[in-house]
Amino acid sequence: MHRIFKTTAFRWAFAIALWSSALSLALLAFVYWRTVTFAREQLDHLVIHEARFAAAVPAEAAGRLQMWLQEDLHSVRFAGLFAADGRPLAGNLGYAPADLPDDGAARRVNMAVQLGGQTIAEELRAVALRLDDGRQLVVAHDLDEIQRGRSIVLRALALAVGPMLLLSVVGGIMLAAQARRRLSEVEAVLAKLMRGDLRHRLPVNGTGDEFDRLSAGVNALLAEIERLMDEVRGVGDSIAHDLRTPLTRLRARLECSRDGARSVEEFQQAIDQALVWLDQTLSLITAVLRIGEIEHERRRAAFHPFDLAPVLREVAELYEPTAEEKAIRLTLDIAARDAVIIGDCDLMLEAVANLVDNAVKFTPAGGEVRLGLGERGGAPVIIVEDTGPGIPPEERAQVFKRFYRSAPERHGEGNGLGLSIVAAIAGLHDYIVSVAETAGGGCRFELVCHRSPAGDRGDPARWAPERSSGGANDGLLGCRSTPS
Repeated sequence: MHRIFKTTAFRWAFAIALWSSALSLALLAFVYWRTVTFAREQLDHLVIHEARFAAAVPAEAAGRLQMWLQEDLHSVRFAGLFAADGRPLAGNLGYAPADLPDDGAARRVNMAVQLGGQTIAEELRAVALRLDDGRQLVVAHDLDEIQRGRSIVLRALALAVGPMLLLSVVGGIMLAAQARRRLSEVEAVLAKLMRGDLRHRLPVNGTGDEFDRLSAGVNALLAEIERLMDEVRGVGDSIAHDLRTPLTRLRARLECSRDGARSVEEFQQAIDQALVWLDQTLSLITAVLRIGEIEHERRRAAFHPFDLAPVLREVAELYEPTAEEKAIRLTLDIAARDAVIIGDCDLMLEAVANLVDNAVKFTPAGGEVRLGLGERGGAPVIIVEDTGPGIPPEERAQVFKRFYRSAPERHGEGNGLGLSIVAAIAGLHDYIVSVAETAGGGCRFELVCHRSPAGDRGDPARWAPERSSGGANDGLLGCRSTPS
């Protein structure tokens, strides 16, 4: 029982019941106040009307008062016509109240009146008027009807308080129980998630309320966590697979050299080959660390305005000798007039270099690689096309994942991280990278570069380039590096 008092459901039920009771009592108090006020206003209107009617014709004032009093069957009406010196001339009042102004407004007065041959004190609503000839006219009515109406309303309110409190408590318990059911469902799902089963999701009832919106947000978070966990597992498996081959070769070569080397030269050759395989292993680890470094948000601190055109020229100049060795024609086409963006110049050079390196690697001799810079919707677009074998449509969504290589490439050079680095750089800059098929069957990679990162768009003053007194591109291009 003590635990129930500490539950959120109990506190909610108690709070709802308390709030509902307070609102109900406030409503009943308003009803009581308006009922009494309305009855008093009606009574004031009655006595004011009768006083004005009697005073309208001073010569008939006494007769009109007597007629109004004769219609009183319950002895609740009182009236009097008094001379200028206060003597009673007509009516059932023996004197005019001294504290009642003769301004025609209804007021509350206490008077001694004659009822059933007895003199009793009565509380009245009275009006006094002064006639033109100096006489004073007083019309009054007792408050018995108001008192009876007030008693009836209070009795009704007292009878309604008990059921009102009961219904408030029951309603609070029902609402709290419903909330508790949803919380129990959430707790059950969380218990499964804590055991490592990320397939489960929080229940969504489809009502669109706060619980549904919260559940939808948490479910989206769980889906992303599950995807990342699967990716981590896949990356771990891929790292283990890609490291096992060179390490196995290294061990076998060292073991063979230890037992079979007949000269220092043969032993040096074995060491050289071992160093090559160690370099492959280190390059794999370095690439994975490089992706993690790129994806870190702190790299945004190095963002500054720069022009993409010199970056593409530098990449084309860097890969032109490699393309010539493979008898591949590398062309550069810069069509965009304004290609100034905000980002990390070194990383963008690395991304473009990886795309061109990938195109040159898989384009056969006699083919062509085209590096272009266009514009779409006000945003610069980097285009890399080749005449290689292309990528099957079912694999295009996978090529940017870490360590992914299509079946024909698994035994070739590389570790499947080049395009992953491109995707990491694009994600850091909030750019869009995509792959499609060219008209000739090769690959077409597009990197759409927004003018500024998503979190800083609309604030160009923050990224104003700092130009020096040097060349035309000073302050716009400050990177000169090679791809990783």
